[in-house]
Amino acid sequence: MSRKKSFSRKKKIALLVGAVALVGGTAVAMTGTSQASVECDGLNTALANNQRFIDGQRAAPDALSDARIKNRQDVIEEIRRKQAASGCEVGASDTGAAPPAEAPPAEAAPPAGGGEDTGEGAGTGNGAGSDPGRAGEVVCAGSTVTLSGEAGAPAASSNEFPVGTTLKVTNLDNDKSTTVQVTAASGSCALLNDAAFEQVREPGKFLIRNARIERVG
Repeated sequence: MSRKKSFSRKKKIALLVGAVALVGGTAVAMTGTSQASVECDGLNTALANNQRFIDGQRAAPDALSDARIKNRQDVIEEIRRKQAASGCEVGASDTGAAPPAEAPPAEAAPPAGGGEDTGEGAGTGNGAGSDPGRAGEVVCAGSTVTLSGEAGAPAASSNEFPVGTTLKVTNLDNDKSTTVQVTAASGSCALLNDAAFEQVREPGKFLIRNARIERVG
């Protein structure tokens, strides 16, 4: 009789342990899936931003459009390689991302300050000549930040700020920040290149959902 009770007790313990292990395994699987989803979302957004930039250049071309398009096509190929390496759907893009602003006319005045017009803002709607925020102000509240896929020294591209603007981007999830200059136009408020994004990213993630963007110069 006692042997039967002992067996029953052991069986219950074994079933309990098995149930806990199953729940734990499910939680790990869900966490892994969630992280993979965030990673893929970031790459999808980066791909969409670059595709929209190319569309903008084709819609309102200038003397440098062919070179810019070629550069962004190379960036898109690099993003696709990252999608494949991360197990994401290759070629998928975030079609829900906000499109760039309407392109300014070709005869628009050059950026304020009298600097040389490099052509980087032409046909891209990057806000050249506008003043979207004073130095020290938090701008583009609620914007997510991802990477452009471009190489080189830490830098950013933007559809809100002219080339030469200095932005400070902080990842509020890990309190890491980077201060970079806008060097080109893109389809989002602040798109970091690979080097800048590495300074603020969380491991395995290609999207910063909780970011603060400040104009510092």
